[in-house]
Amino acid sequence: MFIRNHKEFVSASLTSIAWYKFKKNRLGMGALGFIVFASFIALMGYLITPDSTPYANDQYLELGLKKPGFTVNIIKTSKIQGVTRHNPFFKMIFGAKREWNSIPIRAYQIHGKQLLYIEYGSPSSQISVKAIQLTKDNFPERKTFLLGTDRFGRDYLSQLMIGTRVSLSVGFISVAISLLIGILAGSLGGFFGGWIDKIIVWFINVVWSIPTLLLVIAITFALGKGFWQVFIAVGLTMWVEVARVVRGQILSIREKEYVEAARALGYSNFRTIFYHILPNVMSAVIVISAANFASAILMEAGLSFLGLGVQPPVPSWGSMIKENYGYIVLDYAYLAILPGLAIMLMVLAFMLIGNSLRDALDVRMSEV
Repeated sequence: MFIRNHKEFVSASLTSIAWYKFKKNRLGMGALGFIVFASFIALMGYLITPDSTPYANDQYLELGLKKPGFTVNIIKTSKIQGVTRHNPFFKMIFGAKREWNSIPIRAYQIHGKQLLYIEYGSPSSQISVKAIQLTKDNFPERKTFLLGTDRFGRDYLSQLMIGTRVSLSVGFISVAISLLIGILAGSLGGFFGGWIDKIIVWFINVVWSIPTLLLVIAITFALGKGFWQVFIAVGLTMWVEVARVVRGQILSIREKEYVEAARALGYSNFRTIFYHILPNVMSAVIVISAANFASAILMEAGLSFLGLGVQPPVPSWGSMIKENYGYIVLDYAYLAILPGLAIMLMVLAFMLIGNSLRDALDVRMSEV
């Protein structure tokens, strides 16, 4: 990398120092590693989940509420017509429909070319032996549910893994929306001042005075329930913090010598803001974005728990808690504890990242 002038040299030096300080923070590096691991799970999606059907919604009602580590034999009975095979990229994003009708069996025996089996859901008083022609496709396969099943007989580990995609998607898109609106509003108010600033500050105060959760619920009702509606609703309520921070930073920067020099040289307001002011406030924006990411995950989980967020059959950590919180007093408390623990760890990771970035990007700290 060639450094063309002293500004690039200073920028490169500060970036190297910030990265060095960040690497020294073990909590920050651990949180970064956890987020990278969760992002890998979310990105790979159905390619690595035990249940690769869309939304990990393959149900075996007779296997409902099985404990972690439960194993059972599965046989394929008949091929489903009209199922199209897709390439791995399509499967990674959307999943793949099951190609065979399959049933869990309690026991089986092979007699010549006949496969004799007893279905798992057969009552003990009405056990009947069934037989099908044995082929290489319907030979019994051993299936293990590492985290057990929910009440619908769905693989719980797959539900948790796909729920990671929902939480991270909400964070990324909501933060992107909040940054777009917040940086624009804060830049205009802080740089131009006057009546523009008064209008923006008034609007910020109005939005700020409304409880966030109530505002999200109102926007959700207006836009409707669904996957993308949650992203937009959460993003439209998080821009206020970004706008306040950007406006405050620009108010203290706009009178600096280099800004006055840009004006004297006849640079446009857009160029002055975009090239000379915003780069100097991005460190604060990055820190608050990490905190907003954690808030977005919590908000989505809360909405899904209330039934206003992501709708079934899309798995979400919040909806998983809602579906299973009644089992806390029974012997299946882990069904509600595991998604709650996942939310806690994800939020904690982003908060630790935010704190580590704040320390690393603070140029007033003398320790390197």
